[in-house]
Amino acid sequence: MTTFKHIDVTQTKSRLAHDNIVVVDIRDENSFAQAHIPGSRHLDNGSLSSFLAEVDFATPIVVTCYHGISSQQAAAYIAEQGFDEVYSMDGGFTLWQSTFPEDVSSVKV
Repeated sequence: MTTFKHIDVTQTKSRLAHDNIVVVDIRDENSFAQAHIPGSRHLDNGSLSSFLAEVDFATPIVVTCYHGISSQQAAAYIAEQGFDEVYSMDGGFTLWQSTFPEDVSSVKV
C-alpha cells in the first residue's frame, strides 16, 4: 500500500529551491487567491482529474491546506493514485505564511 510522508515548511522551501516538486494547495479558491506558496497549484474536486492526468507519477507532490490536517487525507488519496513520493506539509499554509512571510504570492485579479 502506497502512503504519504510528512514534510515541514523548511524542508518544503528547500525542495522548492533545489528539486522538481509540485506543491498543491487544497484550501478554498478564495483563500488560495488571497495568498499561497509561490508556484503552487490550487487543487479541488474540479481540477483533480486534470492534475492526475498532467503530472508525472515520479514527480514529488507536497500537499498543503490551512493547518496540515486536511492535507493528510488528500495526500493519502494522491499516493493511492500511484504517485511515488507524496507529502503532507505539517503546519499547512498558516505555518508557511508565518515562517516565510516574504514567500507568499497572491492571484492578481
